[in-house]
Amino acid sequence: MADTPITIREALSAALREEMRRDERVFIMGEEVGVWGGTYAVTRGFLDEFGEKRVRDTPIAEMVIAGAATGAAMAGLRPVAEIMTINFAFLALDAIINHAAKVRYMFNGQFTVPLVVRTTTGGGKQLGATHSHAPEVIFAHFPGLYVAVPGTAYDAKGMLKAAIRDDNPVLFVEHSTMLQRRSPVPDDLDFTLPIGKSDVKRQGDDVTIVTYQKGLEWSMAAAEQLAKEGIEVEIIDLRWLRPLDLEPVFESFKKTNRCVIVEESLPHFNVGAEISAQLQEHMFDYMDAPIKRVSAMDIPLPYSRELELMALPSADKVVAAVKEVLGG
Repeated sequence: MADTPITIREALSAALREEMRRDERVFIMGEEVGVWGGTYAVTRGFLDEFGEKRVRDTPIAEMVIAGAATGAAMAGLRPVAEIMTINFAFLALDAIINHAAKVRYMFNGQFTVPLVVRTTTGGGKQLGATHSHAPEVIFAHFPGLYVAVPGTAYDAKGMLKAAIRDDNPVLFVEHSTMLQRRSPVPDDLDFTLPIGKSDVKRQGDDVTIVTYQKGLEWSMAAAEQLAKEGIEVEIIDLRWLRPLDLEPVFESFKKTNRCVIVEESLPHFNVGAEISAQLQEHMFDYMDAPIKRVSAMDIPLPYSRELELMALPSADKVVAAVKEVLGG
């Protein structure tokens, strides 16, 4: 099969369409997914193809969306519920965390919850503090729930198809500023990527950068700048926050002995804190410099364009962090 360059939006749409055609138990539900075609146009045309039974517009009620989807999954369907942004998923925490994530364990496997909750995350679009969170790590705290954070079209399609086919609940988090990013994707109806596997996006010997989603974009841009100065970084894309695959991180750290962790979330209690702890515990003998973290500033994200960008990570901030761990 050939690889065709497509956007993340197109990759998500293709994954959903292919899985709905493959399995009649798959249906989508959420605010504006039908008539409007999705807030980010991912489900445009789905209502005409699959009809109202399998493309269900819902009220603006996130707890109802997640609760109904959880019940449908327990009853044998495979819902893909869209919550417009992750900021609104806070309203659905009880359904997602207390029920979807725990039912299989609490009933000793008598129920499964093959549910995917799609949502978008991140700042950078001047949407104000209440619409610009990147709190994926909060959801990754809870066992029983998988958390997907794709950063390329290739990953988005393969990971979403795998999530829909899995019998466990998945929070599938897309970045709202990356939907137009393009990369080659296989034209294969059975193309999936394994759940819970990190990926080496760039080889290098000097510093390990661990990142995901928007952080991958900043890190790749930083790598180009650093390469001009003779500094070669290795970039590990986590892709999943739960299950968290740190083997590629450990292997890279054995080679570079230095690490920078790049993410958009706030600086306290974040993914970088967990990875730093894991490296200290398991890789201490390989450590030649303190681990450096690059994240958003510890403030509600400003509305002002200039202040918002100032508060977020950037390629320049990653470059500075890499040089710092190298002692430059």
